Amino acid sequence: MEYEITGKTKLTALLGSPVAHSISPQMHNEAFRQLGLDYVYLAFDVTPERLSDAVRGLKAAGIRGFNLTMPLKVHILPLLDELTPAARLAGAVNTVTVEGGRLIGHTTDGEGYMRSLAESGRQILGEKMTLLGAGGAAFAICAQAALDGVAAIDLCKRKNASWGRAEAFCRRVAEETGCRVRLLDINDAGQLSKSIAGSAVVTNATSVGMAPDVSQSPLPDASMLREGQIVSDIIYNPRETLFLKQARERGCAVSNGLPMLLYQGAASFACWTGREMPVDVVRQKYFSN
Repeated sequence: MEYEITGKTKLTALLGSPVAHSISPQMHNEAFRQLGLDYVYLAFDVTPERLSDAVRGLKAAGIRGFNLTMPLKVHILPLLDELTPAARLAGAVNTVTVEGGRLIGHTTDGEGYMRSLAESGRQILGEKMTLLGAGGAAFAICAQAALDGVAAIDLCKRKNASWGRAEAFCRRVAEETGCRVRLLDINDAGQLSKSIAGSAVVTNATSVGMAPDVSQSPLPDASMLREGQIVSDIIYNPRETLFLKQARERGCAVSNGLPMLLYQGAASFACWTGREMPVDVVRQKYFSN
């Protein structure tokens, strides 16, 4: 159908840095076209230092809502008026709606991740997960997995200045969900190997391996992985990271970040429009190759 921007077009957007590689604008704008909605979705390269200015300007301009990608999912928190229960538990936000002048923070990353596994027929409820990383996406995945019924989660990160924050997050999720959540040093190879050996699913929620630096893997040794494990990566550029290539070669069931991107986007779309994204059309056009 014919589609054009008008004086009444509602604005939605993606904020982050970098964003030039993102396919979110194509996917959301196609969904708007399919449903005949007078919306547009744009991408803005925004660093943490400029986030406050950007949000203030977009709010003043009447934006309906926006997504946040790395590295802004935690930096946005002080600028929000309210958090949904899942976003509060995750301590990270990837979707904001503007309601009556108030900024409401949502998290759809974890929802998108869990739906992507369910849609592929992979069952992890009642199982153990090893989750690499402790950024906003990792926190969202951990929180949603715990809420949905994953039995145990090992969150693995470097021992650096944010270690205390990650410890507090793990305690909060364990107390509020009953899931067994541990924080492990990702540089302790012995501990990491033991965690992976006992896990049904291993997920990379770091940016290690993302273009343009595709020569790295978050694991020091691919032999930690075993045949039959579910191995996923939230990265989708490249479509197959070194981590996933190594996992595939070891006989693991692998998936990249595209299904998670599709389903978290669908959840964001519903937040802004009150409509269901036509995911089959969007998948066929942007996610099938």
